[in-house]
Amino acid sequence: MNDPKKTTTKSPYTLGSTARRMAAAAGGGLVLFAFGALVVQTGAWQRFQTMAGFTPDTPAPALTREAAEAKARQEMLAARAERKKDKEGKVAAPLQPTGPDGYFVPPLESEMPDGPEGDAIRRGRDIFIHTPQYAQRYVGNSMACAQCHLDAGRRENSAPMWAAYVQYPKYRAKNNKVNTLEERINGCFNYSMNAQASEAGKAPPPGDDIYKDLMIYMYWLADGAPTGEQMRGGGYIKVKETPQGYDHARGAKVYAQNCALCHGDDGQGRKDESGKLRFPPLWGPEAYNWGAGMARIDTAAGFIKANMPLGKPHSLSDQDAWDAAAYINSHERPKDPRQTGTIEEARVRFHKDEKSYYGKEVGGKIIGAGVARTSPVAAPKG
Repeated sequence: MNDPKKTTTKSPYTLGSTARRMAAAAGGGLVLFAFGALVVQTGAWQRFQTMAGFTPDTPAPALTREAAEAKARQEMLAARAERKKDKEGKVAAPLQPTGPDGYFVPPLESEMPDGPEGDAIRRGRDIFIHTPQYAQRYVGNSMACAQCHLDAGRRENSAPMWAAYVQYPKYRAKNNKVNTLEERINGCFNYSMNAQASEAGKAPPPGDDIYKDLMIYMYWLADGAPTGEQMRGGGYIKVKETPQGYDHARGAKVYAQNCALCHGDDGQGRKDESGKLRFPPLWGPEAYNWGAGMARIDTAAGFIKANMPLGKPHSLSDQDAWDAAAYINSHERPKDPRQTGTIEEARVRFHKDEKSYYGKEVGGKIIGAGVARTSPVAAPKG
């Protein structure tokens, strides 16, 4: 047997040998890294994956807003078709189509049906966009529905028709009763389109085809919308009043910088080369009257904030939106058709709790008496 005291074993983990191993490992790693980078850069790895039938897990490109909205509509329509086939009631109702921003997606023009129903929808669309032309007998100014409800009634935050349709019938404090949708549209003719100055001297009579065509257009826009729900973007936004309040003198500067280009220095709108009205008047005899919702400063401020200047929503500060609305609504416009006595009597009865200049002094004069057009058929068409 060997004597343990005389036996010696050399350790494999000396400082020198460890250093050599680390150097070899590092060199090998660098070689493998360089080889891998070369394979990837030359495309060899991708070709190998393709030959092997393997698809790399790469994220799909983001959809455009239009594509995402179209996809949402297609998914809803597909789910609806499956539900129609269901005989046992097991398939859930399709969800409302919403875009990437969370707003409801109304149908595209290409989805309009053929036949009598489609014809009525198209008539309703034409009346909505070109009200003074297609409902001329009952329009007493230059306004059209689509000038307060943008993009032919489709635009969120401009009181779109897809949200309005599913809210009626409902109670309205304005006339202290439950209103049908036809009655609500009648109110638009009376106030926003100033029907008392029209050829007929009034809004379309109950049951008129104008109402039917407008309502079927609104029904079509609301395809997939939930009945009775307060939908996101379904009205005009509410802009909190600023500590400075609103001021028409400040608003004059905001208007000159942001609004006059389209609506004119005099607020009477602008026409194109053919004489067709392109941008509506904001005050004067061809604008909405003192009874219209847009004559309230807070309502106008919400519309302006979310939609104006056109193509630049939310670009104005809250203060500028309030002041611009104040300036616009500090001018005379057609008379409130509810006013049968004095301005003060009408103010107390219909405008007392409003943010409005109606019946108040502006520039040393009480406004609200109204201004009339010179001819009942003088409004520009289109």
